[in-house]
Amino acid sequence: MRKNVGPTGDLDPRALILDAYRIEGIGAADCRAIFLDWALGVAPERDMAADARRLLAHHGPSAPDHPMTAILRDSAARPAPAARRGGAAGRRARRG
Repeated sequence: MRKNVGPTGDLDPRALILDAYRIEGIGAADCRAIFLDWALGVAPERDMAADARRLLAHHGPSAPDHPMTAILRDSAARPAPAARRGGAAGRRARRG
């Protein structure tokens, strides 16, 4: 279900980040929970740090002191994690 059809729709299709910016008086803990929900919905092939940078570039200038801006800033600065090997194929490979 695509809820966000605006300029960040491809990055935040469920409008989680967008809605966080719209909630008056939202705190850092709530923003972290919303960010985690957003991050869990990001497709594995996407570069989450790059997406966070684009979201930050869109939302950050108009809300520099918002707690979501700080979270996006932190996420945008992190390097991408190494590729994961898991599942049955990864276990078989480790067993030899």
